[in-house]
Amino acid sequence: MNLLRVFDAVMTEQNLTRAASRLAMTQPAVSNALKRLRDTLNDELLIRTAHGVKPTQHAEELWPVVRRALTDLETAITPETFDVSRAHTTFQMAMADATAALWLPALVRTIERNAPQMNIRMVPLTTRDPRQMLLRGDVDLAVGFFPGVAAQLAGGQTTSASPIHHERLYTGEYVCVMHKNHPLANQVLTLDNYCASHHLLVSFSGRAHGLIDETLAAMGRERRILLTVNQFFTAGRVVASSDLLTVLPRHLIGATGMTDVLVARELPFPTPAVHVDMLWHERDARNPAHKWLRGHLSETAHEKFNLIDPEDED
Repeated sequence: MNLLRVFDAVMTEQNLTRAASRLAMTQPAVSNALKRLRDTLNDELLIRTAHGVKPTQHAEELWPVVRRALTDLETAITPETFDVSRAHTTFQMAMADATAALWLPALVRTIERNAPQMNIRMVPLTTRDPRQMLLRGDVDLAVGFFPGVAAQLAGGQTTSASPIHHERLYTGEYVCVMHKNHPLANQVLTLDNYCASHHLLVSFSGRAHGLIDETLAAMGRERRILLTVNQFFTAGRVVASSDLLTVLPRHLIGATGMTDVLVARELPFPTPAVHVDMLWHERDARNPAHKWLRGHLSETAHEKFNLIDPEDED
């Protein structure tokens, strides 16, 4: 049983040092336990790489079975009890600025009312793939539009040993945003006049190429991106006082604080839906406080947007 607990921790953390810390063991003790398990199963199980350890195929096949067995045993021995009013914990969360503006007011009100000892620390979201942030333990939860990650997790394109879980919170749409006195505000937005305009791109990485540019390239068209910014609030302020166009999820326009001077128009070409997902690590999957936090975000999404019913966790 102890060997399987070590195996589960290493598979979860994908790193011997973090697994040892989680188990309150020394790294040599973890390595020794893995050696004993390798000898028992006659398989390497985990191969060292420059970035940690990589599971063998047998380890990937074995881990879900071990995880289910350990979970069932933990549940039987220690029935879950959780009192949010006594929870003394701090969560680190990663979201874009506008997403945080939508979620945090309701979360803060609930914490002040029901969980007075709970704290939230926000971490800048600088990528569309926060899995490494979760794997390293930099954040406990990431919320945002992660199209590549969500597609892989939902479609089973990752290995069975993936320690990242996800849940769909809601679905929105992209729209073209401009100030209300923009020359195009009272015209039909066509592909030609859209491409002829100057544009602002919200880019977490600073790269001046995004999903819209990929869509245009597939049609043999392109646009001039005059400015990139990494915050939706900044995008709203700039577009409100210039002739730049930008593309935003419709539900985030309100978070710019400039709704009285901005207008939204349908884009003259089809774009994928904006799926907002919540991602977390296996290490927190059964943490009662973490489950409470995920449940609160899921309920808030359903109440605030009522765009989709939250899907089951993966």
